[in-house]
Amino acid sequence: MTLAAAANENLANISNVLIYSSMAVYTLAFLAHIAEWALGSRSKVGRTAAALTGESAKAATVKVQVATQGGGTAVLDKPKVVTRSAAGTRDVPDGPGAAGGDVQGDLYGRIAVSLTALAFLVEAGGVVARALSVQRAPWGNMYEFSITFSTVAVGTYLGFLAARKNVRWLGLALVTTVLLDLGIATKWLYTDSDQLVPALDSYWLWIHVSTAIFCGAVFYLGAVGTLLYLFRDGYESKLARGGKPGSFATSVLERMPSAASLDKFAYRVNAAVFPLWTFTIIAGAIWAGDAWGRYWGWDPKEVWSFITWVAYACYLHARATAGWKGRKAAYLALVAFGCWLFNYYGVNIFVTGKHSYAGV
Repeated sequence: MTLAAAANENLANISNVLIYSSMAVYTLAFLAHIAEWALGSRSKVGRTAAALTGESAKAATVKVQVATQGGGTAVLDKPKVVTRSAAGTRDVPDGPGAAGGDVQGDLYGRIAVSLTALAFLVEAGGVVARALSVQRAPWGNMYEFSITFSTVAVGTYLGFLAARKNVRWLGLALVTTVLLDLGIATKWLYTDSDQLVPALDSYWLWIHVSTAIFCGAVFYLGAVGTLLYLFRDGYESKLARGGKPGSFATSVLERMPSAASLDKFAYRVNAAVFPLWTFTIIAGAIWAGDAWGRYWGWDPKEVWSFITWVAYACYLHARATAGWKGRKAAYLALVAFGCWLFNYYGVNIFVTGKHSYAGV
């Protein structure tokens, strides 16, 4: 074994240690987020209910005086009709957040964010060490793609926080799925640090795959926002109909941003990254022309990348169509992200093609 090879092996081992260490810190962040939600104050359902019913909630009936034949008056009860507004258009304030405005809960939330930032730095160090161990981009197989993907997803979340965006409600879902992603990567997708196959040894690896990772990370944040929108919209709808939500809705959903805010967040991040996903497909086609002598060959990875593009294009178009706003468009957004997930896991593992570089 040469000295260079030994140095590379040492860097690969350092990378592994850093990845496992980041998982430990993410676990602490997960527990801190749990404490934030559990120990933060619980808002009253009446806050959202009052916003939904407006001033009409102050009186159950409207008294109407009607002239009678005898010159007197009769008092009639006019039934109150609650009409549910269109999805995403309710005038409902955002919830106070996971901490519920409580000092103790907010403290746990700040600790969780700090631990998440620390875990991000440790994981990013593991990704860099993996790259240095083979002197190439650290996404030549599914293991490397997975650890880089989760790093970028957390970095994007922290970037939103640094820009003073109200996205701390994403924290618990984020660290939970990051731990799941890293668990799958280290348990079933791990591949020894090695050089690339000749077809991947190109500068297009830096361009095409890096944009695919970033797009997937942002699509993931949009999918979380969409899923939470569906829960919160159902909660608001039940209140608007005069129903009584359960204890879960009272303690959790009441503290989330309004359905309109969650819907707007999901739409904006998906719309913002969609042009970059378009570029990702074009860049992949150019790379395919250089590597295989054709720009498009209906390879499974190419097909599902295009299917994902079509699904997100339909979602964005649906948002501009009156009949497909709200929940219908949200379901379409989740289908689109499901296509992205299958393009990554399903195609790489279960389908054979020119992009079969999973390493598993």
